[in-house]
Amino acid sequence: MPDDSLDVILTPHVLEHVPDTEKSLAEIVRVLAPGGSLFLEILLQQGVTSPPPGVEYHGDNTTLVYWRFGWDLADKLKAAGLETTTLVTADLSERVKAGNIDSNYGGADCDEVDLLSHADPASWTDIADSRQARRYGFRPDFMFVCWHGVKPL
Repeated sequence: MPDDSLDVILTPHVLEHVPDTEKSLAEIVRVLAPGGSLFLEILLQQGVTSPPPGVEYHGDNTTLVYWRFGWDLADKLKAAGLETTTLVTADLSERVKAGNIDSNYGGADCDEVDLLSHADPASWTDIADSRQARRYGFRPDFMFVCWHGVKPL
């Protein structure tokens, strides 16, 4: 694609399946037009990014996972040159600010306590209040985090 050619890029549950995060983000920034937006969503499983402990696939048993991303994904987006905002539900912000980092989720796909012990709600932007989160099914709250990156003008 040509440089500076896209106004919006949506990447739902893609980046964790790409081996070279920095190269991928550089390519996104290259094709994103100045002032353009990236909306990036991934399965947030732990507090700090690392490779999975073993071979891991999501759902279809054919799509290999290279990275389990954490909150430091915002730093990676900023390092790539994007002005970055972490978007969350108000329920998640309020819960973490209150110190309630364990909802007894119990799913094997996420270490909720590790994830939320690394969280910084002061750096987040709330985009859905409790009523909206219930209406749209944003449950569990930590599964609905999105990063908005804007390429500077």
